[in-house]
Amino acid sequence: QVQLVESGGGLVQPGGSLRLSCAASRNIRSFYSMGWYRQAPGKQRELVASITSGSSTMYADSVKGRFTISRDNAANTMYLQMNTLKPEDTAVYYCKGRTLNWEDYWGQGTQVTVSS
Repeated sequence: QVQLVESGGGLVQPGGSLRLSCAASRNIRSFYSMGWYRQAPGKQRELVASITSGSSTMYADSVKGRFTISRDNAANTMYLQMNTLKPEDTAVYYCKGRTLNWEDYWGQGTQVTVSS
């Protein structure tokens, strides 16, 4: 069973930064793609950013220029660097890994709260 564990969430003031980590229990090279999603209260879960095994990235329009997704295969970890945070970025952030067989694995989520 694959486990993904997020960390790095917390409370930050508007304009601040956080770095989220997603540690996998197995070699992340087995994931064709990995992504960060978020879900705010009363809203649907949305894709924030994704990265393929070839390091191609995509971002939601709302975070372009502020967030950066990366993966460290040696550490079996994916990251999300979040800068210039806004109150509307407040949500539970989840990481997901998708294998070539289209199996999806999710982490348990980490809370990010942007507030003064």
